Amino acid sequence: MEVASKLHAIDWIILSATLIFIVAYGTYVTRKNKNVTDYIKGGNDSKWWTIGLSVMATQASAITFLSTPGQAFHSGMGFVQFYFGLPIAMVIICLVFIPIYHKLKVYTAYEFLEGRFDLKTRSLAAILFLIQRGLAAGITIFAPAIILSAVLGWDLLLLNIVIGFLVIIYTVSGGTKAVNVTQKQQMIIIFVGMLIAFFMIMSQLPANITFTKALEIAGASNKMEVLDFSFDLSNRYTVWTGILGGTFLMLSYFGTDQSQVQRYLSGKSVRESQLGLIFNGLLKVPMQFFILLIGVMVFVFYQFNASPLNFNPGANEEVLRSEYVAEYQQLEAEHIEIENDKRAIFLDGFQVEEKEKIQLLNERDLALKASAKEIIEKVNEKSIKKIESNDKDYVFIHFIINNLPRGLIGLLLAVILSAAMSSTASELNALASTTAIDLYKRNVGEEKSDEHYVKASKWFTLLWGLIAISVACVANLFDNLIQLVNIIGSIFYGNVLGIFLLAFFIKFVKGNAVFIAALITQALIVWVFLLDWLPYLWLNALGCGLVMFIAIILQVFMGKKKDVFEEVS
Repeated sequence: MEVASKLHAIDWIILSATLIFIVAYGTYVTRKNKNVTDYIKGGNDSKWWTIGLSVMATQASAITFLSTPGQAFHSGMGFVQFYFGLPIAMVIICLVFIPIYHKLKVYTAYEFLEGRFDLKTRSLAAILFLIQRGLAAGITIFAPAIILSAVLGWDLLLLNIVIGFLVIIYTVSGGTKAVNVTQKQQMIIIFVGMLIAFFMIMSQLPANITFTKALEIAGASNKMEVLDFSFDLSNRYTVWTGILGGTFLMLSYFGTDQSQVQRYLSGKSVRESQLGLIFNGLLKVPMQFFILLIGVMVFVFYQFNASPLNFNPGANEEVLRSEYVAEYQQLEAEHIEIENDKRAIFLDGFQVEEKEKIQLLNERDLALKASAKEIIEKVNEKSIKKIESNDKDYVFIHFIINNLPRGLIGLLLAVILSAAMSSTASELNALASTTAIDLYKRNVGEEKSDEHYVKASKWFTLLWGLIAISVACVANLFDNLIQLVNIIGSIFYGNVLGIFLLAFFIKFVKGNAVFIAALITQALIVWVFLLDWLPYLWLNALGCGLVMFIAIILQVFMGKKKDVFEEVS
């Protein structure tokens, strides 16, 4: 697919101007940060709307705008259930977490754990955060690099390095305030870009296809099934996994993950921080619903326009150069025939009664796509250059570069890259502050000056930026990028959340019991994940419950042992 030619001069101007503005603006407005409070907590002067947009931008990485439409294209609207626990988590964090953090005037979430337990528990929680967030930061760089590599034909490793260093420039320079002020601009670009994308999709549907008719067409292929009340544990996205597993994940992410905690610790007051999180809780689910709806509308668009058998251009090119080309082209011919059959039904005035016929055609097409992936895997086995058979992450970008007018392609690419930069900046900022405050400052014997810790934070930001770039350079696509980030989080978040809940509510449990319980729990969660016993969202609840249960049992046992020892002595 010759896609580089799709970028015209106006696309380059919009894309370049957006990225240069963000880097320059973030560097300029925060150039005077002198002390740790300014650098790590943004001077404690953020308003609620800045906090709300910053929190939202931190979560809404490029993966959100790259993978979520593709998720909806293939699987429908059900993924929105993943976010059902978010509003519940926001209320709990506003009532419990924020007042405690502000009262203690902490720089990181993990400072609280040392006062409640001990240094080793604080350090363990910080290290668990650093591991999972360090991996996630690499993925948030890798995602947009894939896009530009496919669009422009540029070297993927070079793109990982360029994108990473763009973020490093203003994050090292301005710290938390640079992240906060640039994220407001980035969210404006993101909202405008996604609205334009939606209306452009609708405008390119046939004249007689209204929005209501488009929803009916999507419904005929089971793309509009939003709610699933089943208790099937093999189903990743149901109302129950969203409300229960999702609440634990969101509590862990927004309540204990420093990349988010640092956003609202910069608030001018407890009230400003609380309003910022409530704003996020009210807006986030509708925003995700809308992004998924864009993916569904892209699906409808391709009911009237030709679509590839596999949306990954690299995979198609490799197969067409292989010995399997004839077999693959036969599948493509059958795919085109099915598309023509569906198009005839929809253009002839689709009726709901024809839903069964559409679903049979969809089942045939899914079988063809599965066969195409098998061929791609065969090519992989014989090729040095590995290619990815999964194409979910390429669906939306394929639509953008092949169907939007000049100028809008640059804008949508700017949207995706803005999201990547905002999320990565938050992560690097949080990784650096956690390393500087929780590990370096706490374990260095002598007290240093504010200026020293600001410099140390900048060096740690650079270090984590280089680590994230390295992860991006060796990363490979998973089943779906947005799922991969959430899977990584689910392996660690439940354990960390349980540690914090023990600290908040179970006062008789002490540091030794929690530390041992956390180590045991982390090993068990990794084991359960590798054996694939539960959908990944449930790992959050399991990890939280396990660490609390094991810590309480250990503390009771340790208490009894201590009593026996005291009686003997």
